[in-house]
Amino acid sequence: MADNNNDEEPMADGGSGTGIVAPDDETPTWRERKERTEGLSRLTYEYFERARREDQDLRQESDYVERDVLAFPAWPHEMIRNLSLTSFFVGMILFLSAALPPHIGPPANPSSTPAIILPDWYLYWSFGLLKLGPLNPELSILGGETAAEGAKLMADRTYGVVANLVVVGFIAIVPFLNKGSARRPVEQPFWAAVGVFGVVFAFTISMLSIKNLLPIGSSLLLDVTFLLPFVAGTISYALLRSMQEGYMYDLNRRYYRLRPPK
Repeated sequence: MADNNNDEEPMADGGSGTGIVAPDDETPTWRERKERTEGLSRLTYEYFERARREDQDLRQESDYVERDVLAFPAWPHEMIRNLSLTSFFVGMILFLSAALPPHIGPPANPSSTPAIILPDWYLYWSFGLLKLGPLNPELSILGGETAAEGAKLMADRTYGVVANLVVVGFIAIVPFLNKGSARRPVEQPFWAAVGVFGVVFAFTISMLSIKNLLPIGSSLLLDVTFLLPFVAGTISYALLRSMQEGYMYDLNRRYYRLRPPK
């Protein structure tokens, strides 16, 4: 029985016992692996075991492990995996399109305008920014009374366009402001909270764009649009700050031995 176990798990590096798989000069090729009878499970195990051994050796020899890249060749390893995943999802889409075809409604009447006009759902946030007319400040010159439109610095439509430019500009500048090397939200709670704020704001401003379809008052919906993102961001920041002590380091003990927190 002992001889059989030794045959199934040969020593690496000439029998030194430092790993399970053979070194590079003794590693079988892809075609030789395919011809084996152990099956895909054994093949996968050997690849992961070799990656583990190389990862361990590299960490013992290298001083700066963050720039050391461990990976398998793109062909055939990564390509076969990606093609398998792509084929699965394409098959699911084809199945759903064949089993559940979309309903085709009556043709549009060019002589009548719909009561509610909305863009595609993924543009609701931008359409909601065009409905910030109540936030457009009015001006009162020399103590005079303000008019409905004449006393505004810019028209409501222009105000909505400027709001789009401000939001898109802020999203574009965030990567230049956050230059840290954090890999997890818990490492930088502030920027993680900013991301939560942006996601919740996109949802609430989308709700504002379809306010005609929601059973909520316009003033209350406008307050919720700007209040809920701040609440969600604050809660996220507080939770991530509380997770920094203890939980994060215990969960990622191996990671932080290589890259201790600042």
